[in-house]
Amino acid sequence: MKMNSQQILSFDGLIKIARKSRDFSQIEKTINDTKILITYFSTLINHELMQNIFLPNLKVKDIDLKISTLKELQDLLPLEEMSITDDLKEIENKLYKGQVIVQIESDSSSFLLINLNNGLTGLRQFNDSENEFSVVGPKMGFVEDIDTNINLLRRKINSPKLVTEEIIIGSLSKTRVMIAYLDGITNVKYIETVKEKLNSIDFDIVWDTSTLDQIIRDNQNTPFPLYLSTERIDRITYAITSGQVAIFSDGTPYAISGPSTLLDFFTSPEDYYLNWVLGSFFRFIRIIGVIFSVFSSSIYIALLTFHYEMVPKALLGPIIESRADVPFPPFLEVIFLELTIELLREAGARLPTKVGQTLGIVGGIVIGQAAVAAALTSNILLIIVALSALASFTTPIFVISNTIRVLRFLFIILSSLFGGLGIMVGFVLILGHLFRLKSFGTPYLVPLFPLRSSVSDTIFRLPFKKNNTRPSYLHPQIHEKYKKYNNPKPRGDLNDE
Repeated sequence: MKMNSQQILSFDGLIKIARKSRDFSQIEKTINDTKILITYFSTLINHELMQNIFLPNLKVKDIDLKISTLKELQDLLPLEEMSITDDLKEIENKLYKGQVIVQIESDSSSFLLINLNNGLTGLRQFNDSENEFSVVGPKMGFVEDIDTNINLLRRKINSPKLVTEEIIIGSLSKTRVMIAYLDGITNVKYIETVKEKLNSIDFDIVWDTSTLDQIIRDNQNTPFPLYLSTERIDRITYAITSGQVAIFSDGTPYAISGPSTLLDFFTSPEDYYLNWVLGSFFRFIRIIGVIFSVFSSSIYIALLTFHYEMVPKALLGPIIESRADVPFPPFLEVIFLELTIELLREAGARLPTKVGQTLGIVGGIVIGQAAVAAALTSNILLIIVALSALASFTTPIFVISNTIRVLRFLFIILSSLFGGLGIMVGFVLILGHLFRLKSFGTPYLVPLFPLRSSVSDTIFRLPFKKNNTRPSYLHPQIHEKYKKYNNPKPRGDLNDE
């Protein structure tokens, strides 16, 4: 097959590298005396399309038909995704993405790229949200295929305002990353910020959206998540319609959205599927539970080590009785139990589901009773640590529960060194740290700091007829989601008729 010398060197260099792989294939076909060369990786293509559609249509019934250009060959094939190019960089990328490269003897200046990629291989068929479960409401979540995820998103937001833009990231992985937003509603500043951050990434392999989260965040040293990570379609839909920007990555069922605030991580989709009174109550319970989880163990240490005079007389007797045979100071007692809980949690998470559940329940009961019987800890502290561990699981987003676990140990150390003063110093330091955090340029504690007049749908969830505006701190181009409405009054008791 004759080609110009420059392309022979460049394309042959690409083929020479590809030949090192066992799954590389090249076949030569003839169409009415016209030779064509087909190049592909056998493990990346859909063999059903290759055998039943592509190759059979290369057999031309008209013996007088001459194929002299790639355009004529393209018109002959009943396939959708085809393109002609002479860009060797694009050819290399598409070859390793599962596309077939076709060369024709009489048209050696360009190449025909045909998408026969078997994109469904290795992907799960069911898209239940496994880690963000809710009792009421839809159970659908995202999957590992980015095109499927965008399809699911468009089913929820059936509007021309929904815009998706694709960016290729990863020098080795060439991962497809998409951003989604509402054109004319989302603040342009956030859209441009996300594009700039993603386009500036120079990384080798993008495994997950959590990788993008860590790279694009402004503060790399904070334990707090700056962007909302979720596998639920309804949560991302709500974020986009509120004026946020969502980021999807191929190969992961999780999407991230921003700008996010601290209070976003205490909001569950279930809050909107229940009456607003119940939704507000459960959301408030989550916030109280997180506060208890962070400070309960450290307050126990501070009271028994430095401020035992503050313990009420009614509680002093039971505490002395429970700790009468414990040989360790409160700090070591708490550290022992907290580390035991963390070991059970990590072991349960790494084991198969049924085994992990059994280990968590049986291990917690056995170790707890054995620790009390061996006088390694007190009954009261066992109850406190168990409740604090349970309270950390009330958060609907998993990443914020990891932050709570780290903060709990920080306050335990400070309280053991300085008592109540250590707890207050730690609280002030954490609060100052939160004041400095930003998500896509938006303060992390907004609307509490800076204080905004509209704090609806933050700590409490207002009724839908009053919650019809987008958050003001997102600076959306259109603030109103929908018109306020009033339920029409009944026209009378039907039983009277």
